[in-house]
Amino acid sequence: MNKLISKITDSEVEVMRVLWEAGCELPIGDIRKILENTSKWEASTIKTLLRRLCEKGVVLATKKELFYYKPLVSEAEYNEYTTQSLIDRLYFGSAKNLVASLLGSKKLDDSDIEELRTLFKVGDRDE
Repeated sequence: MNKLISKITDSEVEVMRVLWEAGCELPIGDIRKILENTSKWEASTIKTLLRRLCEKGVVLATKKELFYYKPLVSEAEYNEYTTQSLIDRLYFGSAKNLVASLLGSKKLDDSDIEELRTLFKVGDRDE
C-alpha cells in the first residue's frame, strides 16, 4: 500500500480529502461541486484527477446510474505514510529529532507540549 500512497500528488490529495471527509462513496457531481467551490479547477481537471487516482489503485469507481467514488486508502494510512516519509527524509528516521526540531523552533506552545507529555505517558508501564 505504501507504494500506492507514495504516488499520490498534492492535487490528488485535495480530491482524497473530499472523499475522506464524506465518509462514504460520492457521486462525481458532489465531488465536482465541492472542488469547484474550494479550487479553481474545471470539471475536466477533476475527472482527470479521479481517473488517475483510480489508475493508481487508491480510489474505486463504481458505475451505477453514474460514477460513484470511494477511497481505498484511509486518511490515517496516508498521514502515517507521509509523516514517516518526512521523518525518514529530513530526520534520518528519528521522530525524536523531529520533536526536538519543533521544540527548538518554538513551533509548539505550552499546551501542545503538555498534550505530547500526556500522549507519551500512554505507553508508560509504571503508571
